[in-house]
Amino acid sequence: MTVSVVTVSYNAESTIEDAVRSVVEQKGPFQLDYHIVDGGSSDGTTQRIGPFANRITQVTSAPDNGLYDAMNRGVARSTGDIIGILNADDRYADNRVISDVLDTFESTDADGVYADLDYVDANDGETIIRRWKSGHPRPFSRGWMPPHPTLFVKRKVYEQHGLFNLQLRSAADYELMLRFFHFRGAELAYLPRTTVKMRAGGQSNASLGNRIKANAEDARAWRINGAKAPPLLRLQKPLRKLRQFGRS
Repeated sequence: MTVSVVTVSYNAESTIEDAVRSVVEQKGPFQLDYHIVDGGSSDGTTQRIGPFANRITQVTSAPDNGLYDAMNRGVARSTGDIIGILNADDRYADNRVISDVLDTFESTDADGVYADLDYVDANDGETIIRRWKSGHPRPFSRGWMPPHPTLFVKRKVYEQHGLFNLQLRSAADYELMLRFFHFRGAELAYLPRTTVKMRAGGQSNASLGNRIKANAEDARAWRINGAKAPPLLRLQKPLRKLRQFGRS
């Protein structure tokens, strides 16, 4: 079994090393196909990758059209049966993540496997700010979605249903999951444990204005798929996040 992981980066000198190490130190009976797609960083990002070069399949560094264009490039280069995407400021929680993901695929025959995610302090990368306990799959129409950084998807799903839609700026990951698992009927399975530590500070939640823009993009994600967003979606998605605070 070959598992591909794609890490996209841009001026991530302070975090890329943690991300890469968490990937190349994964243990288990699989072949790792690891791709780093850098957007032409002007800091020391690519130098930080150097010590891990012999465990990385391919590193490219060139200007791109943003985060999701870089993800598309990485997925297109991947050769694995299963593909995961880990951003440069995130890391896997431990070295058994991929092994546990593969066990879940084998026991469920699902098309995609997702898990739980911890938001950690952007500076120390350790202090937990929020815990995203995903739970078992629920309807996207009720504001539910899995944490994209935890998601691994079978290659055949990308081949059948396409890549990230570059018409969207902040909701392309939401639209891709909505398309795959709501509109196209791909099956999801839940791995009930934390697999990703994600530094807090996502653009869609940085301000009220950004949240409003994110709501508009969420609605557009439904329209792109030929449907109207459920009336309460703009409330249900943010309200679900309230449950992530105050968990121990």
